[in-house]
Formats: sequence, C-alpha cells, structure tokens
Amino acid sequence: MTELLFLVASAKTATVLEPLASACGRNGTSWCCFITGEGVKQLKNTELLKLLPNAERVIACEHSWHEFFGSLECPVELGSQTTNSEMMIETKRVISL
Repeated sequence: MTELLFLVASAKTATVLEPLASACGRNGTSWCCFITGEGVKQLKNTELLKLLPNAERVIACEHSWHEFFGSLECPVELGSQTTNSEMMIETKRVISL
C-alpha cells in the first residue's frame, strides 16, 4: 500500500508539491500522484518532472490534459477519475493540493 497520494488540482502548488515529493524520496516514503483540472499545467514544470519518476505512479486526468493541451503528448500516464478513485483505495493518506 502506498503511503501518500498527492491529489493535485491547482496550477499553483508546485512550491508545495516539489518539496513534499523531495522529502518523500529522502525519507523512503512511497507516494503517487493524480493530477487533474488546472493541476495538469504543472506537467510543464521541468523541476517537477524530474521528481515524478520517483513516484510509484503518476496519472494525469485525460479530460483535463486534453482541455488544456489538446493533442500534445502527456509526459505521464493518462487516466480517469475512476483511476483516481482506485488510487485513493490503495493509499494510506491523501494530500489535496
């Protein structure tokens, strides 16, 4: 079971998400991330993209990605709100950003 799920729905949380993801790596804490709504805009942040390979799983909401970026290729796996629900079941704690 994954320790933390970061549910990212805002485009303005990189200053919080990046240090949290880094801290997870330093502490050996397992984490995953579901990115939805305007949060998908953070997938253009090169510093954040460097941290995402350390996650057990990173999913972007397919609908949100296409809303903001059209047919551009997404740098992470695309999924749905059903995927988000599945990730929540498999995680001990959720941090909503």
